[in-house]
Amino acid sequence: MRRSPPAALALGLLRLCLAQANFAPHFFDNGIGSTNGNMALFSLPEDTPIGSHVYTLNGTDPEGDPVSYHISFDPSARSVFSIDPNFGNITLVEELDREREDEIEAVISISDGLNLVAEKVVILVTDANDEAPKFIQEPYVVQVPEDTPAGSSVFKVLAVDKDTGSGGSVTYFLQSVQASQFSVDRHSGVLRLRAGATLDYETARAHLVTVVAKDGGGRLRGAEVVFSATTTVTVNVEDVQDTAPVFVGTPFYGYVYEDTAPGSEVLTVVAMDGDRGRPNRLLYSLVNGSDGAFEINATSGAIVVARSPAQLRRQAYELHVQVTEVSSAGSPAAQATVPVTIRIVDLNNHPPTFYGESGPQNRFELSMYEHPPQGEVLRGLKITVSDSDQGANAKFSLQLVGLGGVFRVVPQTVLNEAQVTIVVENSAAIDFEKFKVLTFKLLAIEVNTPEKFSSTADVVIQLLDTNDNVPKFTSPYYIARIPEDTPGGSSVVAVTAVDPDTGPWGDVKYSIYGSGADLFLIHSSSGVICTQPWASLDAEATARYHLHVKAEDAEGRSSLAEVFIALLDVNDHHPQFAQRVQEKTMVLGTPVRIEATDRDAEEPNNQVDYSIIRSEPADVFDIDAHTGEIRLKNSIRSLDALRNITHSWDYTWSLEVQATDRGSPSFSTTALLKIDITDPETPSQSPVDAFLRQTKDNPLKAVGLLAGIMALIVAITVLVSTAAFWRKKSNKVLPVRRVLRRRPSPAARAAHAARAQQLQLNKTRAAAKFVLREGAPNRNGNTRLGRPLPPRTPAPPPPPRMVPSTGTAPWTVPTVSGSLTPPNPQRSPEPRALGSPIQSALVSELRQKFEKKSVANQAQF
Repeated sequence: MRRSPPAALALGLLRLCLAQANFAPHFFDNGIGSTNGNMALFSLPEDTPIGSHVYTLNGTDPEGDPVSYHISFDPSARSVFSIDPNFGNITLVEELDREREDEIEAVISISDGLNLVAEKVVILVTDANDEAPKFIQEPYVVQVPEDTPAGSSVFKVLAVDKDTGSGGSVTYFLQSVQASQFSVDRHSGVLRLRAGATLDYETARAHLVTVVAKDGGGRLRGAEVVFSATTTVTVNVEDVQDTAPVFVGTPFYGYVYEDTAPGSEVLTVVAMDGDRGRPNRLLYSLVNGSDGAFEINATSGAIVVARSPAQLRRQAYELHVQVTEVSSAGSPAAQATVPVTIRIVDLNNHPPTFYGESGPQNRFELSMYEHPPQGEVLRGLKITVSDSDQGANAKFSLQLVGLGGVFRVVPQTVLNEAQVTIVVENSAAIDFEKFKVLTFKLLAIEVNTPEKFSSTADVVIQLLDTNDNVPKFTSPYYIARIPEDTPGGSSVVAVTAVDPDTGPWGDVKYSIYGSGADLFLIHSSSGVICTQPWASLDAEATARYHLHVKAEDAEGRSSLAEVFIALLDVNDHHPQFAQRVQEKTMVLGTPVRIEATDRDAEEPNNQVDYSIIRSEPADVFDIDAHTGEIRLKNSIRSLDALRNITHSWDYTWSLEVQATDRGSPSFSTTALLKIDITDPETPSQSPVDAFLRQTKDNPLKAVGLLAGIMALIVAITVLVSTAAFWRKKSNKVLPVRRVLRRRPSPAARAAHAARAQQLQLNKTRAAAKFVLREGAPNRNGNTRLGRPLPPRTPAPPPPPRMVPSTGTAPWTVPTVSGSLTPPNPQRSPEPRALGSPIQSALVSELRQKFEKKSVANQAQF
């Protein structure tokens, strides 16, 4: 809604009155060290981390209105702080560096929305030990004369640390004090030559001194730290004239030969100023010992012959050469002397020379067999070597050049003349098959002469062959694969053996051995293996042959190799049925199987496929081409379905089955199969009929079953008979003695009766203290004893069962059943001997009863 001009003017006047009545806000001044207020006299360390809360502006408004805080910087300065306007929290946003900016000017303000109060503040940045000492005016290179006195000041280094306080104070020291010839002042940095130390240009031309500057340490980010810096002072030593000249190449020797011309140079002596930094000019002179025979060049030091050697009277001259330094002013300075030895020698003008039987010769030839014995001397070589010079000039050495380690020459050092002998060192290397000709050189070279005269002679050795090699096959084994129907006389494989010997020793003859080698033959010279003309190979009988071939040279040296011959199967057998006409019974729902075998050795020649080529009626059976299983078609599930096809009650069909192998070309065989079909659910079929029908196709099954039944019956009979036999045997009591008696006469019978009565009386008396108790028979028909009987006392057997008869009573064996126990059951009977009276009485009683029964039975007969 738009106000009218009078209304707007009235509203402005109202606001003006209200503003004049509103008092401005103000900051609190909390003094030095406070972290809140108006930042009066506020200081901040330069190592304060960025993002730290460093101060809080704090103020108030008289009317209690909310206030806001602000901070600003000069546009050309960095904005070091940021502020939270509501709470007045000031945060460091830029890194501080006291060495670059030691105070920060800012404008802080407080406002209540109507009034704004601003103040200019200065924040002091306090120092932290964040600077390392730094050497100025690097690099440091100083030139020092070598005769500088010890303790002298050499150089002064200066390092500056921008920090204040202890962090800005710098002290100096050497990194390696003991190994240095210098020292440094700790506070000033003055480098001095250490006491007792000297400089020597000839020993060391420069020294590298490492000086370390370290500050006094201080706090940085809450920790005490110390910074240091290093610099290298290069001290170059200046040479001064303090060293005499020095000869180079001592000792000096020279030789003058008989043909040396006067004025010829013998040798040159060389000297150098010991002060090499600023060397002086040198002059040479002969002091003594020359006798006018030699002269020396004053500037070069060359010694020359002044007269002809023929005029020289001595064999050796000892000269003294003096060298003198000449200063820059031209005056003589330091001097040095050296001896020089010059010998007068005869000219070495004759080299060593080789001689044969007819004079000087530089080629020697020899023929020899290979592989001579080690240490053998080559006697066919007549070689002499000599040197016509005398003394040291006639001393030379002999060497063999080429064929290292095969031969050795004797002697190796010769004086004037010697006979040369060559000895075999390595017999194996002298091989005709490797080298037909061996060639090497004889070298004679002087030993102690500067000329090193030498001469050579060629030695050529023609090697003769020996039978030192064995025939060696090109392969340790040979593999051949041939079809089994390979005709006789066909090549199988060729073996090759090589004999590197020559002549008849290199001719190889072959032979063959091994199981089955009679089926093959090998050409004695070519190594071709063939089948015998009459050989007939059959992979079904033997599929592989492992043979050995021998290669032999003329002297019988031989080697062997293996030959593996594999016969590849060919389809040469027809599939065969066990019977050409077969009969089988098929139960509805169960297949029958027909099987044919192929005697070929490998697949696919021995794999058989089956097919029905003719059936009456057709479309009744299916056959599995791989297994030969024959089953009714899926549409035929009962005999009624068969009747609908045949319209006959006859369930016998004839099939013609063909078995075909998978070879190329393939062979086939047919068989006639008669199938009788039965229904397993037919109720009128007896078990015997079912068994006969099931075993109709396999008569061996019926025979095996009958044989099993008969064997079971026989086994049961044997077990029953054995049990009965052992039962009877365990029940039978054998007497101690078996007495066979004839039937006694009447008189003897009377006497026997009287004797029996007497024995009965004795038995009653002897056994009065024993009681006879009846016991229950055990499992074997014997009585069970209450206590163990004495040893070797048999238990009486039970009476045998007899078949009842209507006639006279049969004769039976009398038995006694019972137990013998003492009258007192608490006391165990003591064991008695076999012949005790009690045992004898018991046996006598048993025997008496047995005899009486026997007499009665005999009387019945």
